[in-house]
Amino acid sequence: MPISLSPMMMRQIIMDHYENPQYKHAPIGDVSKYEQVHMDSANCIDDIIVYVLVKDNKVIDACFDGVACTISTASTDIMCGLMIGKTFPEAKYIVEQYNNMIHEKEYNPDVLDEAIVFMNTAKQAARIHCATIGWDALEEILEHHHHEEK
Repeated sequence: MPISLSPMMMRQIIMDHYENPQYKHAPIGDVSKYEQVHMDSANCIDDIIVYVLVKDNKVIDACFDGVACTISTASTDIMCGLMIGKTFPEAKYIVEQYNNMIHEKEYNPDVLDEAIVFMNTAKQAARIHCATIGWDALEEILEHHHHEEK
């Protein structure tokens, strides 16, 4: 995805993922097979559960459910789509690059796809938690799964 997105295009991508989130639903099938993390925010309406189905150190499925603001919903929806099919090292790298971008550190935009629309989030410090809540849940799942293997 080109980095030269206009602010209007970025807003449209965010609104599309907020109004029509593809991955905002409870898991289809046996929920017990999914690893899940509940996240909420004291400063926003965000109260979500992120579900990840893992098999052979690969993200097979990812979705989320609950109540979330525009930024949290769009960010988590984009993240879920981006993670499906990724190996753990790939997923961890993408999360690292996303967090670097959010915190204005050097990052690789090539792996972020539509998540690049959150590149200016640091300019609105109050929105950083909204833009990272789903990503933090995924990171917790990846870390938990990694420690279980050892």
